[in-house]
Amino acid sequence: MEIREKVIEIIAEQAVLEPSDVKMDHTLEDLGIDSLGLVESIFAIEEAFDISVPFNANDPSESDFDISSVSAIIDAVSKLVFEKV
Repeated sequence: MEIREKVIEIIAEQAVLEPSDVKMDHTLEDLGIDSLGLVESIFAIEEAFDISVPFNANDPSESDFDISSVSAIIDAVSKLVFEKV
């Protein structure tokens, strides 16, 4: 499974939506994911890809991990996966 598909699957599960309902330009807020849901999504992403997300749950604006949209999250995860290799 590709990174994009897996990240969308994780986000969709957290939002209780079908993956087809998750669009690249959606924000987590658009999808109804709150801060707890965000943290749970990050944990699921870390586990799925065996990566460590440099994420500051208290202040996402201080993080290098961009959570501004689904597309940004996929890009950030891809970067971490490729850096790991």
